[in-house]
Amino acid sequence: MDAGMNTSTHLKAQARCPLQEHFLPRKSSKENLDRFIPNRSAMDFDYAHFALTEGRNGKVQAATEAVSSPSREAYRKQLAETMNLNHTRILAFRNKPQAPVQLLPTDHSASLHQQPKSVKPRRYIPQTSERTLDAPDIVDDFYLNLLDWGSANVLAIALGHTVYLWDASTGSTSELVTIDEEKGPVTSINWAPDGRHVAVGLNNSEVQLWDSASNRQLRTLKGGHQSRVGSMAWNNHILTTGGMDGQIVNNDVRIRSHVVETYSGHTQEVCGLKWSGSGQQLASGGNDNVVHIWDRSVASSNSTTQYLHRLEEHTSAVKALAWCPFQANLLATGGGGGDRTIKFWNTHTGACLNSVDTGSQVCSLLWSKNERELLSSHGFTQNQLTLWKYPSMVKMAELTGHTSRVLYMAQSPDGCTVASAAGDETLRFWNVFGVPETAKKAAPKATHEPFSHVNRIR
Repeated sequence: MDAGMNTSTHLKAQARCPLQEHFLPRKSSKENLDRFIPNRSAMDFDYAHFALTEGRNGKVQAATEAVSSPSREAYRKQLAETMNLNHTRILAFRNKPQAPVQLLPTDHSASLHQQPKSVKPRRYIPQTSERTLDAPDIVDDFYLNLLDWGSANVLAIALGHTVYLWDASTGSTSELVTIDEEKGPVTSINWAPDGRHVAVGLNNSEVQLWDSASNRQLRTLKGGHQSRVGSMAWNNHILTTGGMDGQIVNNDVRIRSHVVETYSGHTQEVCGLKWSGSGQQLASGGNDNVVHIWDRSVASSNSTTQYLHRLEEHTSAVKALAWCPFQANLLATGGGGGDRTIKFWNTHTGACLNSVDTGSQVCSLLWSKNERELLSSHGFTQNQLTLWKYPSMVKMAELTGHTSRVLYMAQSPDGCTVASAAGDETLRFWNVFGVPETAKKAAPKATHEPFSHVNRIR
């Protein structure tokens, strides 16, 4: 199993030093001037002699003239400043640059000597994947969600009936569970916020909860659905599940009777679920081409909860959902092969803010955590990942390499790396959102291990 996720290429930076202490170089002895010793090179001895002998008499005379002629005093001061005769000290202890003489009025010189605005350098975006892993037996089904990256930096992927865990920090692989034939295959997977517990949705309508640290099953959630569970989303201790039966169920995993709320509104399979960052609103997408917005504050355990908004502008199944991390109430949605658009919604009003035709099936969407950018994955014809600048929706990059539709995407905890899985049975990693601050310094090269070219996930 350990050889299962050996990569074709090693990490460019194995070791990171996030708290490395930096020492500033000491200045040369020539720059560390003693404050009690005058700097002779910075002194004007002629002016010093003048100030000691005739300066006092000049000041008395200037004061007398200022009473009779203010304009003459102003002229004298301007002349002294221009001729650099307005010193206040005889001894100089440090070098100071002289202020430039302003030859033009302030309003004109400001327009002629404007400082150029600082331009942020354009980030380099690699066009090829950083590494590629083999993912045999991954189910090529648009309506499922078989890839997730937890907060503990462990990636979970479902291949057929088996769930594998890949530790991104060490590169090690382990098998979490293999589901029985009568219950599988695995149809969805989702990490809890703690990065330790993971939910596994099954083809027989059940959901299993597992502890990844102890490799132990904690419980099985039953009775919420009548058919396969293809989508899931956590909201603290609430696990929301979406089924082929069109039902959305909120499960409180802490209590025995786990079904606490049911959302009914979709007429076909629920293939996308995402909670907003605040945990107050839930977005759901279905094979009925509809997006629903549900409000947690109006949820009721006594009856079926009514949706807040019903968005019907898509013309194909909606699986791709992504809440904006920097703007509240902004939701991005992507339509399937018959729609091919990315739409942006104000979930407070239900208004569609923008719609962009991407030219191909939209399978997944991810917002950048650091920049105003959106990443989308696509199907036929290019099977590419496209990086968009928001809100202009100008294409920043198109990443190709997959030979089948890119069904699943997951984002690393630091927000910089994206993993994509496709029907071509490969799992690829892309450094699309930049480099973490702690990894910008060069790290030592990794030592090559034997059989590193073997590229199987199991």
